[in-house]
Amino acid sequence: MHELKERMAAFVDAHSDVYKDIALQIHAKPEVSNYEFFAAETLTRQLAAEGFTIEMPAAGHRTGFTASYASGKPGPVLVFLAEYDALAGLGHGCGHNLFGAASALAGAALKSIIDETGGEVRVYGTPGEEGGEMGSAKGSFVREGYFKDVDAALCAHPGSSPTNSLTTKLLANAPVDIEFWGRPAHAAAVPHMGLNALDAQILVFNAIALLRQQLTTDVRIHGIITDGGTAPNVIPEYTKSKFYIRAASMDTLNDVYAKIEKIVEGAGLQTGTKSSMKLYQNLVENVVLAPKFDALYEKNFNELGYHSEPQVFTTMPGSSDVGNVSQAVPCIQPMISITDTEVPGHSQGMVEASCSEKGLAFITLAAKVLANTALDLILQPEVLKEIKEEHAYNVEHQKELA
Repeated sequence: MHELKERMAAFVDAHSDVYKDIALQIHAKPEVSNYEFFAAETLTRQLAAEGFTIEMPAAGHRTGFTASYASGKPGPVLVFLAEYDALAGLGHGCGHNLFGAASALAGAALKSIIDETGGEVRVYGTPGEEGGEMGSAKGSFVREGYFKDVDAALCAHPGSSPTNSLTTKLLANAPVDIEFWGRPAHAAAVPHMGLNALDAQILVFNAIALLRQQLTTDVRIHGIITDGGTAPNVIPEYTKSKFYIRAASMDTLNDVYAKIEKIVEGAGLQTGTKSSMKLYQNLVENVVLAPKFDALYEKNFNELGYHSEPQVFTTMPGSSDVGNVSQAVPCIQPMISITDTEVPGHSQGMVEASCSEKGLAFITLAAKVLANTALDLILQPEVLKEIKEEHAYNVEHQKELA
């Protein structure tokens, strides 16, 4: 095992500059969900050159891809998850240019020795983690069966803190559009002839504000009005809002979702307008932890001379479609620092950190520790078995563990 890890480390060191350059190119051309054409093409071109078989588009996403290599010998199927989308109006304020490059390099490193060990290595390019058009593609990959034969999934996320951390619980999230259709009329001359779609939206916002008093502390509901009418002297005929409905478990999320559906229906009845509430992208599920998997990662992280903060078992107030994967197979997403000072996530500070020297060093470090962890899963089938058993239990009992 030690000799194989040394060979993978040598592969990573020899190829790091190529993947760092890819990360800088993606950083310079930020693309949002469903438009990551350059990023997807650049990563798949490199993975094809490494000997992977490419499928693109994948899972119904034009900028999604799979890169696969099977050794031809028995062994587990392991997936490295790659993200590469940017934030609208900001750029790579979450470090996904580094994320995708690191996962691709980890996959290539494992491929370099997998003919000797057995098993299959894949890299899944999953668009739109930040949401948006066709967002949260990991949900599509799960739904379309891309994880049916997968034993485990791995990735690491660039961190905005000087400290490193293991996988944390994240909230489930239902991104919804709420729309109302009314009837226009002159707002001063004949207001009684109109049906006010904006009044309906305001009723929704006020009712949700009151609903918060009766919700558990893990629930987060926040929204914006994206279309509130055309002119003050015209009663709004059509309005639209976008909401995120978040909770620590899918059971809680489904309960809150049903309550908000009734609020929307009631607002339509009160104003005489037609109402609609529906998901506008994939539902994002909560993260199910796999502590034994994280412990295996941590062992490899320590062996490389680094350490992480103790695992956080409380739920963090954010969401990621890595949760959808964690519901299907054991999955880890530790955080590796790319900055020496605390910077806000989704900020200009993170944009700068994502092309910094420490940010680029993330690619080398993450690729090594992820590849080493994956190798342990191949060479220690009893450990993989324990991880899968723990994961199955945690999925089944996630409501009690939330």
